[in-house]
Amino acid sequence: MTIGEHIMLLRKQQGLSQADLGKQIGTSGDIIGRYERNLMTPSIDVIIKISDILAVSIDYLVGRTTLVLDKATLKRLEDINALPAEAKEYVLNHIDIMIRDFKNKKAYSHK
Repeated sequence: MTIGEHIMLLRKQQGLSQADLGKQIGTSGDIIGRYERNLMTPSIDVIIKISDILAVSIDYLVGRTTLVLDKATLKRLEDINALPAEAKEYVLNHIDIMIRDFKNKKAYSHK
């Protein structure tokens, strides 16, 4: 997906009009429409504002990843990353265990 397609999809999911989003980032709805139709590419400053308003990572917005990381998830990852190495490894091991268990439960429930 293009940056314009991501902007349009996220904007609609959040119930915002082009004018609403434009107002929140300090531009017009017409400019948002041009971004969405890929007639214009937003500057990095505008991309940052849009990602903040739509609560997604810049990487998702520009198409570098298909993983939608909301601000709360990003904050959790930052908190884990800031831990001392031993504590970080402990937390990540527990996450791995929980993911494994969830996948196993899902696999066995689809008999």
